[in-house]
Amino acid sequence: MRDYSFTPESYLAMMRAAVPGYDKLEDETVAATGAGARSVLELGIGTGETARRVLARHSEAKLVGIDGSPGMVAVARDTLPVHRVRVLVGALEDPLPEGPFDLVVSALAVHHLHADGKADLFRRIANALGSDGRFVLADVVTPVDPSYVVTAIDPEVDYPSTLDEQLAWLDAAGMDPEVTWTHRDLVVIVGTAPTSAPGAQSDD
Repeated sequence: MRDYSFTPESYLAMMRAAVPGYDKLEDETVAATGAGARSVLELGIGTGETARRVLARHSEAKLVGIDGSPGMVAVARDTLPVHRVRVLVGALEDPLPEGPFDLVVSALAVHHLHADGKADLFRRIANALGSDGRFVLADVVTPVDPSYVVTAIDPEVDYPSTLDEQLAWLDAAGMDPEVTWTHRDLVVIVGTAPTSAPGAQSDD
């Protein structure tokens, strides 16, 4: 992934300009995370905007975040609470940190993967979720109606897929997907792991 130039002070303004509806997307993402998560994995943590909101909602949670940009990771490490957050440099294609996790969340990151990469990531997320864990995916998609496209896309690094494709990949990975919010070319999807999720701990 390209390591874009940015400053922490201007990052939010840059995102709001590139992604109309950014703040509403963040609100809907956090709302979809439910309540009571204790172990959280964020894929594409960026400067920590989503992480801050997730930690505020889940007061007892500890979060592991990964991002492919060393610059983003440096800002997240400097601004997020060190006693609750561990931030790692890593690509979405890399093995995920060891779970199980109650919650996996990703906002505006998965569209950097091609179709086969998304399907593979969803399978690995399913394996990292604990029993009844949930995956919240907030991202830009290719809409059915081209006039719905409002989010800035860089064809060198951005590869959005359709909503139906992502629902199919989540289902194939063993998660039960539900669309909780849509706006133009933005969506929030919750994929719920079954009670018998591979990452679930046995009581035996």
